[in-house]
Amino acid sequence: MLLPSVAPASVSSPVVARLAPTPSGYLHLGNAVNFVLTWLLTRWAGGRLHLRIDDLDRARLRSAYLDNIFRVIDWLGIDYDHGPSGPDDFLRHHSQLLHLPAYNAVLRRLALVPGLVQASQRTRTGGPEADVPLETPGAAWRARVAPGTEISFADAWQGETRVPLGALMPDFIIRKKDAVAAYQVASVVDDLRLGTTLIVRGLDLLPSTAAQLWLAGQLSETAAFNASRIQFYHHPLLTDAAGRKLSKTNGDGGVLGLAGGPATVYRAVAQLLGLPKTVGESLAALQQATGNSPTS
Repeated sequence: MLLPSVAPASVSSPVVARLAPTPSGYLHLGNAVNFVLTWLLTRWAGGRLHLRIDDLDRARLRSAYLDNIFRVIDWLGIDYDHGPSGPDDFLRHHSQLLHLPAYNAVLRRLALVPGLVQASQRTRTGGPEADVPLETPGAAWRARVAPGTEISFADAWQGETRVPLGALMPDFIIRKKDAVAAYQVASVVDDLRLGTTLIVRGLDLLPSTAAQLWLAGQLSETAAFNASRIQFYHHPLLTDAAGRKLSKTNGDGGVLGLAGGPATVYRAVAQLLGLPKTVGESLAALQQATGNSPTS
């Protein structure tokens, strides 16, 4: 059982975690499992949990997907300590669009780091991407990672982890063609703003974690996003019958329609943690089995 690997909250270093869904599709079983696991870890450590919804991808944003996030949280029976109370409150007071100035400030600073940022643009429809000046309208900005770059950190689930970032992500987008910050930048800025000290992610996001740690280390104002201050917890992924990871873009939505109800999610979490099936019959049983406090 892996929950005790999370350090309990203290006055000097409180545990602060977040749920960070995107309203780009209906949440699937994997999303729900991540929600419950994050909630368990945070509550076990006596920490604070934020609901942070990543809505910069406006092309795929749908009101039904946004509403689904709140419905799934209620359905699971979990709570959070800070964040929007519903879709309207989110759009008015918590949307990432409200933080564009903070993202842009970091992007401008990254652009000043010699050799770090390169802009690219497709020269014609169907043609290849070509490097262009940073100020070119409609150009995407990419961060260039030097060959051989490796990021190492201790992961709470995976143990000592080494990611060959230079091989896996030799470059990655930090500003999209619409001049809006991309995920890797926005996520770092948001986690610093929230004071996040615990990040629970699927194993598929391990390269993104490495990219964010590397990128944050380029600037003094983002250097606090590091593996000494933040504990990462990369859990195995759930897959479908064909062995594919569950994905909203693959149409694997509708966790609310599961025949077994929320207990299907609780049982999946119990399985990930190596607990008996019976533990997953209710959220209360799952919480009791994983310990109500760090000393239990």
